[in-house]
Amino acid sequence: MIRRRSGSRRFLAAGLLLLAGCGGEPPAPVEPAATAAGLDTVSVRRAPVARETAFDGIVEAVNESTVAAQTSGRVVELPFDVGDYVPKDAVIARLTDSEQRARVEAARGTLAEARARLTEARLNYDRTKDLQQRQLIARAELDRASATLDSAEARLEAAQAALEEAEEQLGYTVIRAPYAGTVVERHVQMGETVTPGRTLLTGLSLEHLRVVVEVPQQHIGPLRVHERARVLFNGSSVEASELRIPPKADVTTHTFRVLVSLPEGDHGVFPGTLVKVAFVSGETERLLIPAGALVERGEVTGVYVVAADQVSLRYVRTGTPTAEGDVPILSGLHDGDRVATDPIAAGIAYKSRAEASRGEA
Repeated sequence: MIRRRSGSRRFLAAGLLLLAGCGGEPPAPVEPAATAAGLDTVSVRRAPVARETAFDGIVEAVNESTVAAQTSGRVVELPFDVGDYVPKDAVIARLTDSEQRARVEAARGTLAEARARLTEARLNYDRTKDLQQRQLIARAELDRASATLDSAEARLEAAQAALEEAEEQLGYTVIRAPYAGTVVERHVQMGETVTPGRTLLTGLSLEHLRVVVEVPQQHIGPLRVHERARVLFNGSSVEASELRIPPKADVTTHTFRVLVSLPEGDHGVFPGTLVKVAFVSGETERLLIPAGALVERGEVTGVYVVAADQVSLRYVRTGTPTAEGDVPILSGLHDGDRVATDPIAAGIAYKSRAEASRGEA
């Protein structure tokens, strides 16, 4: 056995000398098709982030109301139906107004008569006052003229109030949208006769939304301290503009009904949908990486870790993305690891390295 090994060594040495004599060199190892040198990486570092506690919540519209009739009439116009967008102050219903217009004309006539009576009473009072000052009539005549003047002034005020009321009733025949929104239900049809209090349309505004969250009593303390939250939906998050925490809990469920307001605008969520609300409850340190560095492989999430000229795919467990768009890493990475920021380029390098390794084998 020893002689065979010595023979093999002599054979290998002779082969190397032969190559040297021919001016050749020993063969170099096979390099990978793509190396890690050309990849953009980021170093994984611990950073302070907000510690959050998430709860389910239901989106609701801040402005949601049902418009009702305030006068009697027959519906002659309904320009909007369910699902239609309605601008602010747009006409959403119109009623017949012949009766209301008649009342306005009658009130205007009564007002004109009251003004004439007042003018007559004022002239009579001035004449009576002049005669009484010259002691041509008794004081009682002046008192009667003064009472007549006061009565005429009161009738004028009543006539003015009656006219304003009649004009207001006439205005109620045209119903306008109190705010911009969308019709969600129509309660009447064309040609129906309505009376005061009859519901006409129900609408809501998608520009002012909030989330209702039932928070257990053991979590309400940190919420009162920090008063910050994010609404999570559709893979993104929106910082809450306002938190309203009630001063008491529900006596049945022992939870606090917290109202989380969203900023104005269209966020792609609708009333009645279920979302997550992450409330800030403190601060902690986490390993953070950009969200774009993550790789999805079915139900598993990973990243490409770069070390020297090696690229490896490492599976990780992630937390809730931060408001800045970074992703906390709960397990799978260590402080100081370098992660490829372009998963596509890193995947190509990883595959090329694997093919090169198979070629060497």
